[in-house]
Amino acid sequence: MEQATVLKINQWLEGNYDENTKNAIKAMQQGDPKELEDAFYRNLEFGTGGLRGIMGVGTNRMNRYTIGMATQGYANYLKQSFGNDIKIAVAHDSRNNSRFFAETVAQVMAANGIKAYLFDDLRPTPELSFAIRHLGCKGGVVCTASHNPKEYNGYKAYWEDGAQLVPPHDKNVIGEVEKILSPEDVKWEGNEDLIIPVGELLDEAYTEMVKSLSVYPDVCSRQHNLKIVYTSIHGSGIKLVPRVLESFGFTNLHIVAEQAHPDGDFPTVRSPNPEEKDAMNLGLKLAKELDADILLGTDPDADRVGIGVKDTDGNWVLMNGNQTAVLAFNYLIEARKAKGIAQPNDMVIKTIVTSDMINRFAAANNVACYDVLTGFKYISELIREKTGSEHYVIGGEESYGLMIGDKVRDKDAVSAVALLCEMAAYEKDKGRSLYQKLLDLYVQHGCFQEHLISITKKGMDGQKEIAAMMEKYRSNPPQQLGGTPVQTLLDYEASQGRHLHSGETFAIDLPKSNVLQFLLEDGSKISARPSGTEPKIKFYFSVNAPLDSAANYPAVQQKLMDYINAIIADMAL
Repeated sequence: MEQATVLKINQWLEGNYDENTKNAIKAMQQGDPKELEDAFYRNLEFGTGGLRGIMGVGTNRMNRYTIGMATQGYANYLKQSFGNDIKIAVAHDSRNNSRFFAETVAQVMAANGIKAYLFDDLRPTPELSFAIRHLGCKGGVVCTASHNPKEYNGYKAYWEDGAQLVPPHDKNVIGEVEKILSPEDVKWEGNEDLIIPVGELLDEAYTEMVKSLSVYPDVCSRQHNLKIVYTSIHGSGIKLVPRVLESFGFTNLHIVAEQAHPDGDFPTVRSPNPEEKDAMNLGLKLAKELDADILLGTDPDADRVGIGVKDTDGNWVLMNGNQTAVLAFNYLIEARKAKGIAQPNDMVIKTIVTSDMINRFAAANNVACYDVLTGFKYISELIREKTGSEHYVIGGEESYGLMIGDKVRDKDAVSAVALLCEMAAYEKDKGRSLYQKLLDLYVQHGCFQEHLISITKKGMDGQKEIAAMMEKYRSNPPQQLGGTPVQTLLDYEASQGRHLHSGETFAIDLPKSNVLQFLLEDGSKISARPSGTEPKIKFYFSVNAPLDSAANYPAVQQKLMDYINAIIADMAL
């Protein structure tokens, strides 16, 4: 074990830490030395989005001390930026320790003279984003690890516009957090009268805001009996999704009872992530039993949404995030146009790894479509830059996230559920389904097939392995994939693109990010991106081909999937 790691362990054993923490360290000393080393070999990094890690004792874990020290650094920066009259909002999801962590945040903020609006119970992350501007706050914190497995928790920091931190604030907050070297640097207690409980009034305001996003309330009224199955997957969505659907006029909602109770152990799933079929299985079971019209599921902090629909043969299928985004973006573009409320300066925003099919139909409808780095903070940043010149309609990314309207500045599964149900009602009103609408779009704009591979590399060596993979692709990019020449390498870390055959380079006008993209001669796109919140590297595959009729979709889809598999084989993944 490195000497620096041993020193940290001894500092915790001898320092001003509670006895339970010290006893846990002593137990690890008698047990697995690897576990002890992993808990202390580094400090849990306060990244550009905050903290995320495994719960437990140690500098590399989520616990009272790492939360408190991060909050002190954030409080110091808030005071530097805004003076002494500061309000923040604090929320949490259903994860184990989330309430304790949220209370810790509120206590440290209050001890620093900052008024903390603390939600009285678990709430979806998007409501926290909404609350920041609604209450006139300068920032906010939500304690959640989103869709991660049960051993994780996290801490997401927000700025006064309700979005997560972007430059220069992200780096500046990190700088202040790094100055907090021990628990002695934290103001833990005092001014508890500055902690203000909030709840029902904000729920009402948020629900009214979401209701205002409806384009066709008359359709929702006519199709109020749309048979909806919803699962909160043991998370915070249960607090607001049923309420919002009721406000839209839907009267036939069926909640998956086994997953309705908030529970940080997520007992019915391996991972509480609607991207994974396992998390949606109970919902699928109920949807089949009821012959429902639509199935929806949200993750623990209700910022991601998964959707299930019936195909043309009546079989239930789970749509991926790209398909959901395609349907939602197209609906708002088409519906606003048909309703006469589209504006000449309407714009939509997607991330660089989200389906380029959106760019196609946005262009066909004369709507500006912008690509940004992965993360809704970048979507929110562009909204700020375009305020006054362009009108934001919707943003999204392939990882099951949508942001409709600009009152929430983070991905919002609660409003997404409502919009998706309205979309299903709109199609049903015409005697059709969302699946049929997707096939229509494929015929009109080209059939896009996307696929994601996520590789986990845990522990100290995992980050090194991921870095080595990226360096290999960066320095020695493939010349062909799946039999098609690679035309261009986009290196967002270097802010540079390179045409592989000519060697010609060009600048990329986006912030630096550790992402590589390979653009093939036939328009296919492969992206490699290490996760900023998990020990993972993700590979995104996007290929497309013309589709002459909906009847030929299965054959074209299989052909495209075979192509993706050939690319995967060439990359040795």
